[in-house]
Amino acid sequence: MYPSAFVWAFGPVNYRIYAMTQQTLLSVSSPLVLVDGSSYLYRAYHALPPLTNSKGQPTGAVKGVVNMLRRLRKDYPQSPIAVVFDAKGKTFRDELFAEYKANRPPMPEDLRPQVQPIHDIVQAMGLPLLVIEGVEADDVIGTLARQATEQKRDVIISTGDKDMAQLVNEHVTLVNTMTDSVLDIPGVHAKYGFGPELMIDYLALMGDKVDNIPGVPGVGEKTAQGLIQGIGSLDAIYTDLEKVRSLSFRGAKTMPEKLIEHRDMAYLSYQLATIKTDVELPMGPEALHNQAADNAKLRVLFEEMEFKSWIAELSNTESAIEIDSQVDVPTKTAIEKHYDIIFTESEFATWLARLQAATEFSFDTETTSLDVMEARIVGVSVATEPGVAAYIPCGHDYMGAPEQLSLEWVLNQLKPLLEDEHKIKIGQNIKYDRSVLLNYGITLRGIKYDTMLESYVWNSVASRHNMDDLAQTYLDYKTVTFEELAGKGVKQLTFNQLKIEDAGHYAAEDADITLRLHQFFWPQLQQQSGLCKVFREIEMPLVPVLSHIERNGALVDAKLLGQHSIELGERMVQLERKAYELAGQEFNLSSPKQLGVILFEQLQLPVIKKTPTGTPSTAEEVLQELALDYPLPKVIMEYRAMAKLKSTYTDKLPLMINPATGRIHTNYHQAVAATGRLSSQDPNLQNIPIKTDEGRRIRQAFIAPAGYKLVAADYSQIELRIMAHLSSDSGLLSAFEKGLDVHRATAAEVFGVALDSVTPEMRRSAKAINFGLIYGMSAFGLAKQLHVGRNEAQQYIDRYFERYPGVQRYMNNIRAQAHEQGYVETLFGRRLYLPDINAKNKNFQLAAERTAINAPMQGTAADIIKTAMIAVDNWLVEAGLDAKLIMQVHDELVLEVAESCLDEVCTGVVARMSAAARLNVPLIVDAGVGNNWDEAH
Repeated sequence: MYPSAFVWAFGPVNYRIYAMTQQTLLSVSSPLVLVDGSSYLYRAYHALPPLTNSKGQPTGAVKGVVNMLRRLRKDYPQSPIAVVFDAKGKTFRDELFAEYKANRPPMPEDLRPQVQPIHDIVQAMGLPLLVIEGVEADDVIGTLARQATEQKRDVIISTGDKDMAQLVNEHVTLVNTMTDSVLDIPGVHAKYGFGPELMIDYLALMGDKVDNIPGVPGVGEKTAQGLIQGIGSLDAIYTDLEKVRSLSFRGAKTMPEKLIEHRDMAYLSYQLATIKTDVELPMGPEALHNQAADNAKLRVLFEEMEFKSWIAELSNTESAIEIDSQVDVPTKTAIEKHYDIIFTESEFATWLARLQAATEFSFDTETTSLDVMEARIVGVSVATEPGVAAYIPCGHDYMGAPEQLSLEWVLNQLKPLLEDEHKIKIGQNIKYDRSVLLNYGITLRGIKYDTMLESYVWNSVASRHNMDDLAQTYLDYKTVTFEELAGKGVKQLTFNQLKIEDAGHYAAEDADITLRLHQFFWPQLQQQSGLCKVFREIEMPLVPVLSHIERNGALVDAKLLGQHSIELGERMVQLERKAYELAGQEFNLSSPKQLGVILFEQLQLPVIKKTPTGTPSTAEEVLQELALDYPLPKVIMEYRAMAKLKSTYTDKLPLMINPATGRIHTNYHQAVAATGRLSSQDPNLQNIPIKTDEGRRIRQAFIAPAGYKLVAADYSQIELRIMAHLSSDSGLLSAFEKGLDVHRATAAEVFGVALDSVTPEMRRSAKAINFGLIYGMSAFGLAKQLHVGRNEAQQYIDRYFERYPGVQRYMNNIRAQAHEQGYVETLFGRRLYLPDINAKNKNFQLAAERTAINAPMQGTAADIIKTAMIAVDNWLVEAGLDAKLIMQVHDELVLEVAESCLDEVCTGVVARMSAAARLNVPLIVDAGVGNNWDEAH
């Protein structure tokens, strides 16, 4: 019999573990899974939007934690899974150091009431719950991991906490369910450059700002890594302090004095960072077992939280939520599936009547290609309610394929329904389906919901937004993937080659899951008026606009690109020869390994940065810094730039010209960039350089046909204007209201000179400051960009904030807001969640703060250009003008316009782009005209 403290820690339900029969025990040969519940709690809280039930009770963290536990059970079906949480109150570390965790903010108010429901659900799931007073969850996990290691039993620790890397050994592995990363002994070596046995020394040197472990002042991650990689443990470092001076990291020569001065703090930090592995526990690893779930209790808890899909699962006796002794029972969904494959006209008529009677239905096409200009429809699928779907095959042509309805007949029957704008359609990436149907003369109307975009607007960073990932994340449903049916690589089958019985289930499932995802996301969006507005007024109306632009395509001069490609190749040969001359030998300029030997071993250039394996880095930012003082890195950078232009554009673009249209058709993605910006792919038109002659020559190859011109309309300094609006800074507002060159105005303020005394160099510096601060640039970063000392750069920043105090107020406020609520918003209500804003890793946290500053500006700019695209495209169509949008690149729209209506279109485009948002400063649009893109810009 165990003491009563154990019953409290495990809960009365799990106390019955010790009465379980041998039949219900999981094999101790399987790894023991120990879950860092406290880590799960905060990660779930910051990863998911602030969900609430109808009573206003917060539920997001509960849902996130339970989702991660469900995922673990599927990944380790034969393993016992124990969940460990921190107990309330102080621990032994508080006695060691009174300021321990003093900087940590209190638990958010909307997270606190979610802790007990999580504990209750964990217990009802049949998982051991451990909460031990006087120590932290890390110490309980560390002790159990040590005991299991002594029993030669494997342990999986599920956590996102890097401190736990000290526990890794031949039996203990860390798993991060958020990133799908695994950290074993080789993984620790690869990530840190040393083994798990030195992790405590590493933590002791660098400290931990979140836990307020002091460390040694002046020692950050890189310095701590340099010390340990160069010498070893804390004891070894203090035994041979003079050796520290010979190490290659910055500040090594003066580091011994710092280490001597703060020796006591270093060893105190060592104690604080050490996870205890000798905690007195009322049980050992062998006592941790899972038991059958208490489904009745789970139902009550899920009903309280209003987790509808999980409540539905509980109605199935073999539901996914149940965990028992035989956990190898296949997971099933609670929704019974009725998938039909339609072969006859009578079967089709039954489904057509069902679609006509439905208020909304999901729709999907199955095709031969992802290229919408070449894709041929093989079949279509529809769903009218969860679990009820059908596939209509029309183009499977493998040998022995059964007779199918003709594609022409099916599309003729469906056309009135598909073109009925009052019949609501739901899709997953429905832009693709719309574009494919246009190949057959059908204009899909009534497009109201796209689950990819619903997910993206709801939380752009929570998950990838493809259907398979969304189903797994939000429905806990494993879909059949295309690769499972068609294979991979060059031998992959196209959809028309798949057997209909396999294709039918896959296609019907696509439509079914799309409908289920919509029924999950749409109620969530409706609870957030700002997000709902972004979805309804920006993202969904943009779908047909992007479809138009992609199909319009851009005319390209292949001969001009070919000539440019030859010239780039000749320039690369010249640069190669120059590099050989500077290096004193021939080598492969594209090989980082060979380049590293030349730069750092033969030429003895200073090592700026090392890779995770400890070798000197030859990354772009390293070469940029070295190029300021040494000629070879500068040549290498120019060579790389030429090679990238040649391989990505001048060689590739001619091959991407569609033979039927004679144009290049890019694909715009709405659900990729977290801030709301569009991205372009196949080809990527947004990365063509504009500041170099070579980049501009590529733009010259984008041409207008005879009788037409290209018009490029570009917002002027839009993100700075948004900053002026958001910050309400009187200086910035005044500069824009007066129509001043804001970079000259900033230069005059920062350098204390009159406007007419601003030199070009001053303006360039002011421009770097203006845009650098928008992106959260530090004094160190600004110093590198301006090629000045850090102190001088800091003086520029200080003067800037003195002149524009509203900007500094905005930045401080937005950082605080981000830390408090976990997200920031655009002016239109789009949210960007920041999972790392309260991360223990200071670098992650600082990066999240920089994102918090920039995202409202970049996201608002994205919302504005999208709004403008919708207005411009709708106007062009309604007015019947001989003009069309052919490209969108960042803050610029490019149109192909007949010379006969050039003035009207230019005036109308500028007017509509300028009216896309109301700011406290004017939105200025510059429009240019030319025979090619470069001339127009």
